[in-house]
Amino acid sequence: MSSYLELSARQRIPHIFDAGSFEEFLAPGARVVSPHLAQLDAPVSFDDGVVVGRGLLDGQVVFGAAQEGGFMGGAVGEVHGAKLVGMLRRAVDEGAYAVLLLLESGGVRLHEANAGLIAVSEVMRAILDARAAGIPVIVAVGGANGCFGGMGIAARCANTVIMSEEGRLAMSGPEVIETANGVEEFDSKDRALVWRTTGGKHRYLLGDCQVLVADDTDAFRAAAIEAIGAARAAAVALTLDGLQAEQTMLERRIRDFGDAADPLEVWRRLGVPEPGAVPMLEADAFLAMAAQYRAGPGTGEN
Repeated sequence: MSSYLELSARQRIPHIFDAGSFEEFLAPGARVVSPHLAQLDAPVSFDDGVVVGRGLLDGQVVFGAAQEGGFMGGAVGEVHGAKLVGMLRRAVDEGAYAVLLLLESGGVRLHEANAGLIAVSEVMRAILDARAAGIPVIVAVGGANGCFGGMGIAARCANTVIMSEEGRLAMSGPEVIETANGVEEFDSKDRALVWRTTGGKHRYLLGDCQVLVADDTDAFRAAAIEAIGAARAAAVALTLDGLQAEQTMLERRIRDFGDAADPLEVWRRLGVPEPGAVPMLEADAFLAMAAQYRAGPGTGEN
């Protein structure tokens, strides 16, 4: 067993893709770095914090990317975003079997905020373009930095989101909420609150992630292969009706849970008999329980 959480982006790639098959685009040797960071005398990374390329996954050609949480928390800048967009567009041009995104990001870099925001919007468009071309896009979230900000939105544009319990997914990070609205609104130091609000179990119960796995690279790989196969078999088209169904789901969620002050209350309203026991449940027991009480589908496949 190899912990997905503890690995870097470059270490995750060979664990997930077939051995020796991954071909990186714009590798560190190309030295394509952010011009904005250099202007601010900030440190740069020769891959700008993201690995992009293509390889084989269970023998099929799959394009992929892995964000490096160790560099600026995986935050997106102009070059970082352009690499993701370029990879997604090339996947469409070459008729890839699927796209797999190993996301770990705190959002957009403050150093290059406008460029980063534009880049994230382009990533979202490229994900939807890939899906419209019939190419499944699968997202995996299990890194220590979670998946927040613009990349949290981008993740939900995919066909399927795979998470571990340790992974976190949200629009705004705990520290951002606390800074904007005060500790009374959200105490970022309350780790139990953070994980039951943004962690894998809560996201699974709400339907924001469709697959929950152990913190294990083999589990993520197996789940990605299965999710790609299921998406291709279903051949669900990306339609306006599907997007409107997503909006209806979100409206229903606000109606049902909008006044809940804590995820424990959300779980109680879902019918979970012992909400306080959820964080302590082992994976198998949790999944057995969750099958009865999930809030409903939360993917763009509707």
